[in-house]
Amino acid sequence: MAHPRDVLLGSQAGGAFLPVCDHYSGVEARMRKSLQLQAEMTEEFGACVFDVTLDCEDGAPVGGEAEHAALVVALLSLASDKARVAVRVHPVDHPAFPQDIATIAGNAGKRLCHIMVPKVESVRDVEAACLALDAAGAAHLPVQVLIESPAAVHRAFDIAAHPRVQSLSFGLMDFVSSHGGAIPSQGMGIAGQFTHPLVVRAKLEIASACHAHGKVPSHCVVTEFKDAAAMRSAAQRAASEFGYTRMWSIHPDQIRPILEAFAPSAQEIDAATRITTAAANADWAPISFDGQLHDRASYRYFWQVLERAHRTGARLPNEVQGWFAAPRH
Repeated sequence: MAHPRDVLLGSQAGGAFLPVCDHYSGVEARMRKSLQLQAEMTEEFGACVFDVTLDCEDGAPVGGEAEHAALVVALLSLASDKARVAVRVHPVDHPAFPQDIATIAGNAGKRLCHIMVPKVESVRDVEAACLALDAAGAAHLPVQVLIESPAAVHRAFDIAAHPRVQSLSFGLMDFVSSHGGAIPSQGMGIAGQFTHPLVVRAKLEIASACHAHGKVPSHCVVTEFKDAAAMRSAAQRAASEFGYTRMWSIHPDQIRPILEAFAPSAQEIDAATRITTAAANADWAPISFDGQLHDRASYRYFWQVLERAHRTGARLPNEVQGWFAAPRH
C-alpha cells in the first residue's frame, strides 16, 4: 500500500520533516546537557522530538571562535546516530564564518542535520553559505536561515524559494533593535511581540513565505523562560494564530511546553486516525464520513495532524503506528 505522504503530498513528500522544537545552547556545559537531554527524551518518546543547535554565533567568546568551533566538532563526535544536531555558525560576512564552515562542516558534516545561518539579508547570502558548504564537502547539508531585519523580511519569499533553504526562523530581538527605537522594548516580550504591528507583520510574512514554498517557519525565542504558563501561551499563539510549525527553545524548561502547545489534541488525533484509515481503505477515493464528504484535500489536512502528533511525541493509535515505524526523510 502506498504511503500516505506519497499519495497526499505528492512532490512535497520529500520536503522538510522537522521536529517542532529547536533547542539552542552555546556554553559547553549546556551543550553537553542538551545532547544528553535529547537522548533521554528520544528514548522516552520513541522519536527525536527536538533538534539541538550548538551555537557558535552567540556561544563563542570574542577571539575564541576557532577554539569554540573545535569544541563543537568534539561534541558532535559524541552524539548518537539517532541524534539530530545542528550548528549555528557566524553570519556570512563575519571573519569567523569561513573558519566555522571549514572546521565544523568540513570535519563533522555527516553528523549534522543542517546548518543555521544567521542575519541572512538576501538570496546572495544563502548562495555564499551554500558555496562555502560545498567547498567543505558538505553539499548534502540543508540550510536554515535567520531573518532579523526589515530588509530581510521584505525578501523572505525569495529566500524561502531557494532550493537549499529548509526553514526560516524569525530573529525577534535583532529585528526590534534594527528599528532604532521605533519599536519599544516591550516588542521583545511575550505581550508585545504578538501585538506590535511591525512585529506581527514580520512574523506573518515569514510564515507565509515558508508555506508558499513548502518550507518550515520557525518561531522566535521567548526570553521569559521561567514562566511556563506564558511560554505555553506564546507557543500556542505561534502555532494556532501565526502559522508556525516549529519554535526555538533557549532553556530546557521550554521544551515540553513547546511540544504540548504544538501537539494536536487527543480528539484531533482520534478524528484524523479514523478519517485517514477510512480513506486508505477506500484507496484514497472520496468517502462519506459521519455525514460529511471527504476527499484528498481534507485527507491531506488530517494526515498532517498525524504527522504533527508524531513529531511532538504524542501517542498514536495502533491503526496508524505502522506508517511511522520507519524513518522517512
